[in-house]
Amino acid sequence: MTQEPVDKYFGTPMSEWIARVPNELEVDAVGLWQIIPVGIDSFGLSGERLDDFARRCIIALLQKGAVPVRFPSGLPATEYQGSHEEIANQIVNEWKAGTLVADHDGLWFALVP
Repeated sequence: MTQEPVDKYFGTPMSEWIARVPNELEVDAVGLWQIIPVGIDSFGLSGERLDDFARRCIIALLQKGAVPVRFPSGLPATEYQGSHEEIANQIVNEWKAGTLVADHDGLWFALVP
């Protein structure tokens, strides 16, 4: 039996952390830079496990109604199309290819009126 990773700082199971990610949307946008480092540092993920974590976080944000936006304009990044899963895959693949950097100036997810 495989045990689910837990946050090394707070003991939060990974699935619970992913479910909580969209809660921030009511207050502020969520940046890719907030997702990738947590997967690496807090959960000790790398490779396919990190990719899966990022995908699941992005899907959770999209399901809550968030859309990918570019910093600093806040305009929707319309190049991402398809189902939530397809959009998440496009973003993760772009990040893995090095064309999307998980930093403050990169991609964010926001509730856009």
